[in-house]
Amino acid sequence: MLTVDFRRFRVKPGERVLDMGCGAGRHAFELYRRGARVVAFDLDADELAGVEKMFGAMRLEGEVPEKATAETVRGDALELPFPDGHFDKIVASEVLEHIPDDMRAMRELLRVLKPGGRLAVTVPSWLPERICWALSEDYHTAPGGHVRIYTRAELEAKLKATGFRVDGHHHAHGLHAPYWWIKCAVGVGNDAHPAAKAYHRLLVWDIMKRPPATRLAERVLNPVIGKSVVVYFTKPPSPASPSGPVKETADAV
Repeated sequence: MLTVDFRRFRVKPGERVLDMGCGAGRHAFELYRRGARVVAFDLDADELAGVEKMFGAMRLEGEVPEKATAETVRGDALELPFPDGHFDKIVASEVLEHIPDDMRAMRELLRVLKPGGRLAVTVPSWLPERICWALSEDYHTAPGGHVRIYTRAELEAKLKATGFRVDGHHHAHGLHAPYWWIKCAVGVGNDAHPAAKAYHRLLVWDIMKRPPATRLAERVLNPVIGKSVVVYFTKPPSPASPSGPVKETADAV
C-alpha cells in the first residue's frame, strides 16, 4: 500500500533514491521496481533484514530492471551516513512524527539531496491522528511511537525554514482512518476484537481487489479523513557560479 503518488513523484531509472525510515520497505520496493538505485535506510535492524530478503527475492523473480540496484543501510536519521548532495530523490514516509528533533532530521535530508532534487514526506494527518490520541493513550505513548501531531502548515513551514520549496500536497488512505479509530477504542493490540477483525478484512479485500466503489469512496474521504498527508518539496538549485564576463552580441547592443 503506497502513500506517495508516483505519478506526481516521478522516478527515472538509474536515479539514486533514499527511502529514509523505510520500515518494512513498501516504498523502497516500488522504487526498485521502477529501476532506481535504492538505499533503504532505517534504525531497526530487524526491519532491514526483512527488506534485504525481499530485495533478493525480487531480483530472483526478475521483478526489477537489469541495472536497478538496492541496498539496506542502518543508521540514525539525525546523522545520515551519506555525502552532501548524494541523492536525486528522497522519500520520508511516516517517520518524522517519531523523531523528537525533527528539524535536525530535516536539515540532514536537505544536505544529502542534490540541488534541484525532490523530497516526498508523508505524516499522519492532523484530524485522524488527533482522534487516535484522544481515544487511546497507548497509541502515542509506546516506546518509539509518535511524539507530535503535525498540521500540514507546520510541516511545510518547518521544511521551508530548512531550505526546501513546497511543490504541492494531497491526502491518502481515507478508508484506513476508521480502522485505527476502532483499534484505539478497543485496544491498540487487540487485533482479535470482532470489529477490528471485520474492518481489517475489508481493507485487505480492498487492497487486493481495488473495486471501483471503494476507490471512489476513498477519493471522497481522502481530503476529509485521509490517514496520511503527503507533501512534495524541491531543494532549490544552487545559484549559478560566475562564468566570467558576458560577451556582447548583436541583441545586447
